[in-house]
Amino acid sequence: MNFAQLLFPDFSLILIGYLLCRFTALNRKVWEPTESLVYYFLFPVLLFQAIVKTPLEVGTASSLMGAGLTLGVSGILLSYSLPYWPWIGRQIDPRMHAASAQVGFRFNSFIALALASKVAGPQGLQFIAVLIGVCVPLFNVGAVWPMARHAKKHFGGELLRNPLILATLSGLVANLMGMHIPFWLEPTVTRIGQASLALGLMAAGAGMQFASLRSAKTLGIAVLTVKHVGLPILALGIAMLFRLDPTQSTVLLMFSAVPTASSCYVLAARMGYDGPYVAGLVTLSTLLGIASLPFALGVLAAIR
Repeated sequence: MNFAQLLFPDFSLILIGYLLCRFTALNRKVWEPTESLVYYFLFPVLLFQAIVKTPLEVGTASSLMGAGLTLGVSGILLSYSLPYWPWIGRQIDPRMHAASAQVGFRFNSFIALALASKVAGPQGLQFIAVLIGVCVPLFNVGAVWPMARHAKKHFGGELLRNPLILATLSGLVANLMGMHIPFWLEPTVTRIGQASLALGLMAAGAGMQFASLRSAKTLGIAVLTVKHVGLPILALGIAMLFRLDPTQSTVLLMFSAVPTASSCYVLAARMGYDGPYVAGLVTLSTLLGIASLPFALGVLAAIR
C-alpha cells in the first residue's frame, strides 16, 4: 500500500491553508471563526456519524476494547511522563507540554477510518469504530485536563462543554440503543463531515508557524517519538498480551501509527495555548505517518 499517496490529501490541505493565510487576503481574521465552526459543530457531527453508522458488537470486541483502552492509558502516561525524564525534562516548559502532550497519544480519525477497510477488510471498519468509541472520550479527557489545570479552569466544566466528548458519548448511546440517522438526513450529515475534514485541516495550516517549532525543539522531538515509535511498539506488546486475532492486531497496530488528530491544534487554540506550535507538530506528525504506518503494519506486524 502506498501510504504517502494515502496521506497526501491531508498534508496538502494543511499546506493550502498555510499558503492562503500567509499570501492572500484570507488571513487570521477569516480563519479564527472557521476554527470555531469546525470545533463546535462540523467535527462533532462527523464523529457522531462515524460511531452511529457501524453497529458495535461489544461482546465479540471486548478484547479489542481492553487492548485499545490499555494502549490509550499507556500513551497518555508516556506523554505526560516526559517532564520527568532525565535531561529531557529540564528542557520542557510545563505550559507548552500541557498543550503538546495530546499530540503524543491522539489520532486522526479521518485517516484511521479511511485505512481500516483497506488494511483489514470489511471487519476492519467495525473494529476501528470500536476503538474510536472507547478511546475518544479517554483521549479528550487526557487532552483537556492538563490544559484546564494550567489555565486554572474548572476541569469538569471544560469536559461538559467539550463538543468532541459530547458527540462521542451521544454517538455511543445512540449506537448501543440501535438508533440510526434517518436515510433522508444522511446526505446532509455526510456533507457536513466532509466539510469538517477539509476545513479542519486547512484551519490547522492557516494557524501554523514553522518558526514556532524552534521554541521547543526537545519537546517536539520527544512527543513525536512517543507517537510514532513508542505507541506502535506498545501496540505490538498489547496485541500479544490480549491475544488478539490477526485482524484485530492489524487494526490496533494501524490505530497506533496513524498521525495525530488535526483537532489538537483547534483544542489548544480554543483553550488559549500556543496553537501555531501545536499545528506545526500536527503537520510533522502527518508527514511522519508516512514512515510509522509501514513500520507498524510491515515490520511490527511481521513480528506479531
